[in-house]
Amino acid sequence: MFRRAFWFTAGAAAGVWATTKVNRQLKKLTPESLAAQAADKAVEAGHRLKDFALDVKAGMTQREGELNDVLGLTQDPDRPDNVTALPGPRRLRAIAQDPHDQTTHRPNHSAVTYNRNEDH
Repeated sequence: MFRRAFWFTAGAAAGVWATTKVNRQLKKLTPESLAAQAADKAVEAGHRLKDFALDVKAGMTQREGELNDVLGLTQDPDRPDNVTALPGPRRLRAIAQDPHDQTTHRPNHSAVTYNRNEDH
């Protein structure tokens, strides 16, 4: 008699446990639950993407500083943040042309006309 009662109780407990597990899984598969899970995953992915972008920006800023130091670029106080300019003398040398330099002098070709249809 006790043997039957034991197995009856064990079967009932197993049935309750299995029913509870199945109901939990069914609740996870409802449209509302799936939407909530998808929204949570999207928010998590957004946070990861934001962290990645911040890391990239920090690395870019660090590398830009290293390059500015190597190239001798200085921070101009009149410019907005993170905008650098060439030093004065170097910048003038790069822009100014030597009037005695004949390699950059080109004759005026505006008087010569060219008919593009002659080649065809």
